Amino acid sequence: MKLKILSVNISEEKGTIKKPVEEITLNHRGVMDDAHSGNWHRQVSLLGKESFDRFAQQAGRQIAFGEFAENLTTEGVELFKTSPLDRFVGENVELEITQIGKECHGSTCAIFKEVGNCVMPKEGIFARVIRQGSIKPGDLLEYVPRVLRFQVITLSDRASRGDYKDRSGPRIVEILNQHFDGKPRKIEVEHTIIPDDAANLSVLLEKSTYDEVDVIITTGGTGIGPRDITVETIQPMLDKEIPGIMEMIRIKYGSEKPNALLSRGVAGLIGGTLIYTLPGSVKAVNEYMSEILKTLEHLIYMRHGLDVH
Repeated sequence: MKLKILSVNISEEKGTIKKPVEEITLNHRGVMDDAHSGNWHRQVSLLGKESFDRFAQQAGRQIAFGEFAENLTTEGVELFKTSPLDRFVGENVELEITQIGKECHGSTCAIFKEVGNCVMPKEGIFARVIRQGSIKPGDLLEYVPRVLRFQVITLSDRASRGDYKDRSGPRIVEILNQHFDGKPRKIEVEHTIIPDDAANLSVLLEKSTYDEVDVIITTGGTGIGPRDITVETIQPMLDKEIPGIMEMIRIKYGSEKPNALLSRGVAGLIGGTLIYTLPGSVKAVNEYMSEILKTLEHLIYMRHGLDVH
């Protein structure tokens, strides 16, 4: 899907209307000579003509490009339906979406005072510069949605031999697909069954993290049996542990069923990859995933340096 640049706009002060110019230069701080450039996540603002047209009809007047303080006025993609980490890629530049909408300051904003309203809080988006270069009206950018990649690993001697059918791994895959169904976010999920073997698990983890998989979810091997090696293998590999998630799950479900307290599951980061270790039952998978999904996307954004609320 192509995004066409209709206007490029800059302003010398924040909170003021931007003026169209012939061309802008994007550098590591954003738009050169623009008031909003800086070492932060909202370096470049974008607003679509689709939003302009709707607002102009409501306002009963023509809206000029730059009136909502957008750096790039665009056409071809409904920007507010994109997601953080999606990208716009052109011949000379590359932008990564960092925020959808923003807080409106109302009557204290010069734009609000002059225009009478603002569409940016709901339909404007913000991006940071990934590849520096120049951009001008008429340029085309390719919209590249970010695909989140998941690796689900079932650890079970018996399931790996085919002695019984694995149910917990497929259930995780099903829950992930259901969670992201209908959201503006594509996912890819790979599921692997391996024995309860530390060497096999280590090799698979190293490959997944090297391939920059976003999230690894294991199921099985979190108990205290002689073949339960998941936690012992993964915990030393963590660069950062996230203990609160697993602690809360154990307390929440263990208060009613004390056996839930016996799981030693951990969560954390290996490099840039999030990892969660779940017990091997379908019931436990349902319980753990219902809690993990509440913060999963926020953690992914945090890993990329985005403070998305």
